[in-house]
Order: sequence, then C-alpha cells, then structure tokens
Amino acid sequence: MKLSPLDITIICSYFAVVLLVGYLLKSKIRTSEDFLLTHRSLSHWVTGIAFMSANLGSLEILGHTANGAKYGMRTNHWYWIGAIPGMVFLGIFMVRYYYANGVRSVPEYLRRRFDHRSHLFNSLTFASQTILMSGINMFAFAVVFKSMLGWSFTTGILLSTAVVLIYTFWGGLASSIYNEVLQFFLIVIGFAPLSLIGLHEVGGWKGLVARLPQSYLHTWKGMGGPHDPLGVSWWAAVIGLGVTAGPAYWCTDFLLVQRALAAKDLDAARKTPLVAAIPKMLFPGIVTMLGLIALSVAPGIVTKDYNLALPLLMGRYYGSGMLGLGLTALLASFMSGMAGNITAFNTVFTYDIYQTYMVKNRPDSHYLRVAKMATVWGTLLSCASACIVLHFNDLMDYMQLIGILFLSPFFIVFILGMFWKRPSATAGFCGMLAGFFGACLEYVLYQVHILHFSTPMASNIWTAVWGFVAALGVTVVVTLVTRAPDMQSLRGLVYASAARVSKIQAWHRTPEFYAAIVVALFIYLNVKFF
Repeated sequence: MKLSPLDITIICSYFAVVLLVGYLLKSKIRTSEDFLLTHRSLSHWVTGIAFMSANLGSLEILGHTANGAKYGMRTNHWYWIGAIPGMVFLGIFMVRYYYANGVRSVPEYLRRRFDHRSHLFNSLTFASQTILMSGINMFAFAVVFKSMLGWSFTTGILLSTAVVLIYTFWGGLASSIYNEVLQFFLIVIGFAPLSLIGLHEVGGWKGLVARLPQSYLHTWKGMGGPHDPLGVSWWAAVIGLGVTAGPAYWCTDFLLVQRALAAKDLDAARKTPLVAAIPKMLFPGIVTMLGLIALSVAPGIVTKDYNLALPLLMGRYYGSGMLGLGLTALLASFMSGMAGNITAFNTVFTYDIYQTYMVKNRPDSHYLRVAKMATVWGTLLSCASACIVLHFNDLMDYMQLIGILFLSPFFIVFILGMFWKRPSATAGFCGMLAGFFGACLEYVLYQVHILHFSTPMASNIWTAVWGFVAALGVTVVVTLVTRAPDMQSLRGLVYASAARVSKIQAWHRTPEFYAAIVVALFIYLNVKFF
C-alpha cells in the first residue's frame, strides 16, 4: 500500500496527540499512586471505555478478524459466552473485594486472603504474562506494517516501543487510560465503515449468507458436528470459555481490573466492566463480519493465511484518507494492547514484588522512581519477548494459550476463597499450582500428539478445562485436610463480610440495572444468532 500525504498527516497527528496527552499529565504525577493507580479519581464512563479499549489490542482486531474467516460466527463465543458472564460477575461481585479493601492489585488480594505463597506465585506469573502479551502486540505491529507498508521488522518494533514508552513514562496509568478512550473511538471509526462497505459489496447480509457454508453462519447450532469449523462441542465451550477462561480473564487479569480500581468510588468501579460490556457484545458486528466478508470475496487468499483478512479488506476498500484512518485505528489497537500490559506490569512489579519482597519501608518517592524504571524495563523485555512469537505460526492461538495458562487455573481458587470461608492458605497455594500444572500437562500432551483435537483453539479450550478441574479438585481436598483460617483475618475478604453498597441512588443508576441491560442484550444476541 502507498500512503498519500493525507494518510501520513492523519497517522502523524495520532502520534502527536497520544504523546501530548502523556506530556500534559506529567506534571500531575507526584506519588507512586498517581503514577500507578491515578489516585482513584475517574468516572465509570472513562474507566469503562478504557476497560474495553485495554482489551482491544492488535490481536483483538487483527486476530479475531482472522478467526471470523477461519471459524465463522463461532468467533462470537469470545465476545459473548467468553466475556459477558465474567464481566457481569466482576461488576456485581468481585470488584467489591478489590476496591473496598483498598488493594492496589489483584495479586495483593491473594496475599490478604491466603498468604505470601499464593501472592508471589500469582505476581510472577502475571508479570510474565503481561510481558509476553505486550511482545505479541509489538510483533504483530511490526509484521503487519511490514506487509502493508514495507517497513522493516526492526523499525516497527522500535517505533511502537518508543511511543508507548514515552507516554506511559510521562503520565503513567492516567496517560494510558485517556489514550485508551481515544483509541476506542478511533478503532470504531476506523473499522466500522470497512464492515459496512464490504457488506454492501456482497449484497448485504442475505448476499453474504448465500456465499458461505451454513456452518459458518451460526454461533451455537451444529457445534461439535462433522462440519463444525471450530471443532468443539457446546458444553466444552460453556465450561472452557464461559466458566473458566472467560471469567478468569475478565475477573482476575489485573490489566483490566486496574481500570476499575482507577474509578472514583465503589459504585463507579462496579459499573466499569458493565459499561464496557455493551460495546464488547457489539464488536462482532465489526470483526466477525469483516472475517466473513474477507472469506466470501477472496477465499483463495484468505484460506492460505487468515491473518491477511483485515489487510486485504483495507487495501481493497480504503482509498486516500480512509486508508490513513484505518491504519491509525490499527495503530491505536497496537498501542492500546502494549500500553495496557506495560502499566499492569509496572504496578505488579512495584507493589507486589519489589515493595513486598525486595525493598520495604522506603519513602514513596523511591517507589515512584522504581515504577518508572519498571516501565522502561518492562518495555525492553516486551521487545525481547516479541522474538518468541517467531516460533508460533498462529498469533491468536498463541495469545489465547498464554491467557489460559497464566490466568484460567487461578480463577477457581479466587472464587472458592471469596465465597467459602473454609479454604486455608495451603489449600489456595496448592490449588493454584495444581491448576497451572494441570493446564500445562494438557498442552504438552497435545503437542506430543497423545491428545488429538481438530484445531489448536479447541486444544486451548480443553487446556482451560483441565486447569479448572485440577485446581478445583486439589483446593477442595487440601481444604478438607488442613486447618481453617481465623475468621477474624478474613473480614471484608469473603462474601459473608464483603463491603455492602451504601450509596442511595435511583434504581436506573445502580450497577444492578446496568447488569440487567447487559444480560438482556446477551440473551437476545445468542438467541438471534443461534
């Protein structure tokens, strides 16, 4: 693709704006909490959009467009059953435990509920996950812009690294959140027209349906059947995505929870994921649709490399100006994913690893300096981790695998710890270890061909199931053979003594009303596109 002067102007303007936001926020960063948590001052509309945007990394757009071409409407599972139950559960229940107890990160809750073993294990695995995820975004940025614009791989890595590092170093989490709000609207404006133009070319929805196999046009119908493109039965998708991987990601991934913790009060924190859930449910109208359109207009190209689905459509439909806007939207998705992971990494490293286990009782100014250095080192480590991606031939499968290995096995331990007073510190730690190694075992058995699945994504879903079952079984067994924790030490950390919402407000302003709207829309979409 060749960029016109207008395209270049649009892209350069985007870089200028994101850097300006970071620079303007620089003067407001006085403490480590300002840098890492924004001093909990933002409304639920800002944090809700940022919550959604933090999820819209490069692979969310590029990868799920490819999945739309590869798996058809089955891709909707990652937006509906794999997202909405977890987002609602986070907003109605889990945010209370995080926000009301003043925890600065998700791992810190584990330290209070169990002990340092669970805390350190979760901190290390999560820090590793953020570095790997950020590296994926950098790699995808470099590869896509090399194929589309001819940029070298090194140029792409260095450019994305420099921009994200500068504005997060200056403005911390606040800079990342405000830029995520901007990036969300850029992504919608940049890609929604592409979906509409492509749909018009193929003759609307009816024309698209006529061009594709029926198995690609249903979210649930025919799952596990002989022509199922995903190759997973409906109940495995419900357990693997709806009960395990999805809630684990939305409820315990600090990259996302950090946005809710930046809200101004408990009510705003609870509304954060519920605000984000509405656009999340509607995004298949962009990404899944684009994948289906790409498959229908250029099946010979797309089926050879599904990752070409989005670039192909941009080159086909976008001219001068719109191409620049589309590329800017793609840049925004990369920046969103990278910055979100870096800000989550520096918080967990500073508070949960450095301050807790390495250097204690120092002035806050010391931890602010450490947080900024963690931003630098986290970005550099992400560059190195981008090289790991070279060993995987499917970016989306790799990304899902990382999330499932480092998040899914822990979710059941969180739930048992929050809703059952009996699990001891040893039970929590053993359950987390069992879940992690259970998930790893499934992946190894699949790689050595002892377990057989029709697609790598099907194996990922079963990896989540294995981790869930292992963590649940071991946690329950160890709970029954170890001494129960002191109930006084669990005050505010379990459901029986959780913070109650005391704010009096109109019924239509409550988080429960927001949740009711989300659930109603969730049911409608699943029935409509069954």
